[in-house]
Amino acid sequence: MSMELLLVLGLLAAAIVLFSLGRPRADVVALLMVAALPFTGVIDVGEAIAGFSDPSIVLIALLFVLGEGLVRTGLAQRMSTLILHVARGNEAVLVVALMLAVGAMGSVMSSTGVVAIFVPIVLRIARSSRIAPGRLMMPLSVAALVSGMMTLVATAPNLVVHGELLREGHAGFAFFDFLPFGAPVLALAIGYMLFARRWLGGGAPVPSPRAPRLQDWIGEYRLEGRAFRVRVGAGSPLVGRVASALEDDELAGMNVLAIEQLGRFGQRLLLSAQGRRLMPGDALLLDLHEPGIDAPAMFEALRLEPLPLEGAYFSGYANDIGMAEMMVAVNSPLAGVSARRARLQERHELAVIGLKHGRTAEVRDLEDQPLEVGDTLLVAGPWPAIRALGAGPDGLILLNLPLESDEVAPAAARAPFALACLLLTIGLMVSGAVPNVHAALIGCLLMGLTGCLDLRSAYRSIHWPSLVLIVGMLPFSLALQRTGGVDLAADLLLEAVGGAGPRVVLAAIFAVTAIFGMFISNTAIAVLMAPVALAIAQHLGLSPYPFAMTVALAASAAFMTPVSSPVNALVVGPGGYRFGDFVKVGTPLALLTLLVVVLLVPWVFGM
Repeated sequence: MSMELLLVLGLLAAAIVLFSLGRPRADVVALLMVAALPFTGVIDVGEAIAGFSDPSIVLIALLFVLGEGLVRTGLAQRMSTLILHVARGNEAVLVVALMLAVGAMGSVMSSTGVVAIFVPIVLRIARSSRIAPGRLMMPLSVAALVSGMMTLVATAPNLVVHGELLREGHAGFAFFDFLPFGAPVLALAIGYMLFARRWLGGGAPVPSPRAPRLQDWIGEYRLEGRAFRVRVGAGSPLVGRVASALEDDELAGMNVLAIEQLGRFGQRLLLSAQGRRLMPGDALLLDLHEPGIDAPAMFEALRLEPLPLEGAYFSGYANDIGMAEMMVAVNSPLAGVSARRARLQERHELAVIGLKHGRTAEVRDLEDQPLEVGDTLLVAGPWPAIRALGAGPDGLILLNLPLESDEVAPAAARAPFALACLLLTIGLMVSGAVPNVHAALIGCLLMGLTGCLDLRSAYRSIHWPSLVLIVGMLPFSLALQRTGGVDLAADLLLEAVGGAGPRVVLAAIFAVTAIFGMFISNTAIAVLMAPVALAIAQHLGLSPYPFAMTVALAASAAFMTPVSSPVNALVVGPGGYRFGDFVKVGTPLALLTLLVVVLLVPWVFGM
């Protein structure tokens, strides 16, 4: 064993120890290795930082951006809410629906991002269904990890192994090469979690949220029965009139919160009423703030057709129309001024729909009540206008935002474009018309051009620590190859199991990858094990693809500890888990996954 190999192995051992300790952060450890490896003399500085230009690294960054486009347009939220709604409180159905939804979404976007989206949704469902969150969070993390076995772009280890195949002169994997293994593992994981959730019945009940919900304010300010949705008929005297001016005329006693139109793709499109003239077929969202008005008679006289309204007081429009509690501050110019004269809707697109003097909500003559310092106003309008008003010159302090404000998709109207961009990107990847990184770049640019995301959100969506971790570990692969470390590891593994047949060798590769993945990042272990697996395949004179696929699948089978993947770390707190919970539930599942891989991989690829 040469001195250079000893130095490289020493640095590798130090990195593994630091990864296991969790201090410093994994990306900092990776940067330390980038700085230290050139001192061994095995690689130079240019080779140490070459990972920053690796196509796989660029592709991973672009996939984070594509996932952000799905989040900002509400596609991810709508899919998750729709599928979870199917369960209707049945815990077994909920587990199945949850894992299928996460598996599908995680196949085309970051599994960490998917878990981040689902954690608050699962907590809300656990609260409403009176289910301990610990019985749902582990199925969530398991499905997110298994989603990495679905497609080439589903997780970073897949792209790392794919890149190693390309560097060795092989063709690499196709987009759906992982699906024949991921789909059976997902089905197996769902069946297993339906059984294993009995071990996760502990955990404290979900505490009531500190922030109010829209429904709480609807009851507190007695808003029920005040919301109307009406369509402007062709013969209505309101056609051609400016919608916001009607509040002092034909629609006196009402607030025009928004105008609803059908968009190009059939979805509803909410527009501000300020300065907009009404057209036949437009729908008005109205708030009746004077109880004495006969709304049906008014609508009949103005030829306004009542329409059904989803949810209590526009709660079905929570992505577009928000509420907030504002307090009149000391020295506010609004003190002593009535809500009508404050003209908040005219100046800020916000209607005053509730008022509290102290703790008592006023329900009559809201518009004519003089405001006092310390009064609480409940305002309704577009979410951006709500946030802007709290920082404006009107002397209003933002007191409370509802929980729904965290679930708002700022580009919801662009959801069809986001879906089209995603399908185009997948189509280009599957067809092989352009390289995968080129396809992802086209998809990201199209999402930007169609308004699904902006540059700030795109840059913010990239999880830089994950990229730096991969970049920092890639030089180890080159250093170990040059010093003979890869061949040495391959020889040791072959000596242990080489005479037992190819399937046993695959099982050993899976076991080594999964065991090391218990303590260090699954991406880092994929970087280290991919060249070893390819070297073993070369020594045995067999196809490299079964061995590379085994490493990728084993890297995603990080079920056994909470530190092996950010996916697991995200559910520890909400699920109330301990380290032993992951060992107890994850170890049998990892063994079952090993069995599926050893049986299916040689059968699909051949040996």
